[in-house]
Amino acid sequence: MGEQQQVQFPQEIIDEYAATGVDLPALFSAGHLGARMGVQVLEAAPERVVGTMPVEGNTQPYGLLHGGASAVLAETLGSVGSMLHGGASRIAVGVDLNCTHHRGVRSGLVTGVATPVHRGRSTATYEIVITDEAGRRVCTARLTCLLREVTPKDAERAGGAG
Repeated sequence: MGEQQQVQFPQEIIDEYAATGVDLPALFSAGHLGARMGVQVLEAAPERVVGTMPVEGNTQPYGLLHGGASAVLAETLGSVGSMLHGGASRIAVGVDLNCTHHRGVRSGLVTGVATPVHRGRSTATYEIVITDEAGRRVCTARLTCLLREVTPKDAERAGGAG
């Protein structure tokens, strides 16, 4: 679904992960599901994660953006923010996601912006606002992730994430 863009990370994040040997762009991509749906993570920092997704190919039978597609975009962006907040020694696992769908979209690109509501030692919660190309709110989501220590098996998987 098009060229994969390079995610913009703050330099301190790049340095932290480089020291662990983790492929940062692969680890913080949209993953296999997000890639199939055309999700692009454009900007990623613990304070703000931005990504886009095409409506085309992600619709329900009535031709509107599927609510589950909005949920995938929201969970992707909130998870990336949570992982960056947790740092290289932790992994984020989603434990609660809720989405409120405000309006239908039939075409174009939607943009999600994830910002933190809470960033603690063991959990992180992000609000994700998804808008259409006119800037109208399509969906508001909230994701809470558990932050747990990386195990040797997690580290092995992350090293080969690309």
